[in-house]
Amino acid sequence: MAQNDDFPGWHGTTIIGVKKGGEVVIAGDGQVSLGQTVIKGTARKVRKLSPGGYDVVAGFAGSTADAFALLERLEAKLEATPGQLARASVELAKDWRTDKYLQKLEAMLIVSDGKDLLVITGAGDVLEPEHEVAAIGSGGNYALAAARGMMESDRDAETIARDAMAIAADICVYTNGNLTVEKITA
Repeated sequence: MAQNDDFPGWHGTTIIGVKKGGEVVIAGDGQVSLGQTVIKGTARKVRKLSPGGYDVVAGFAGSTADAFALLERLEAKLEATPGQLARASVELAKDWRTDKYLQKLEAMLIVSDGKDLLVITGAGDVLEPEHEVAAIGSGGNYALAAARGMMESDRDAETIARDAMAIAADICVYTNGNLTVEKITA
């Protein structure tokens, strides 16, 4: 997605989702950057939603305002299809790909209802990650590699997510160690 070079935009950075041992943990750092400047270090980019009485955890990376717009749309899709995260995610991705307003949004989501762990992108993709780990944002590849290396250990999902985010924060200048962590079980 092309970014306007005149205004670099507010960006949230690194989110990881880890599914292990009957639970899913989504963790996000707290850094929001404006270009190369850290604007805030304690942002909350992981949220628990409960549309229709079904809990869903969502984390976002990318433009903060865009991500909030997508979270609102996701919540509406979940209210229309209670308890069907995959279906709601596909409906959101279809809208995102075809709606001229939504096409301009620069963000990605990781969502889970405790059973499914999904990545939703602006390209119209709803991806179920391999190896039960998903990561997005500028530090996402670092966090993903670290988490995948820990999946065979005796660590639980939360410990893997926290340790992977700590590694990403040590490597990526757009990621910090102020975490928001949400856990959900099926």
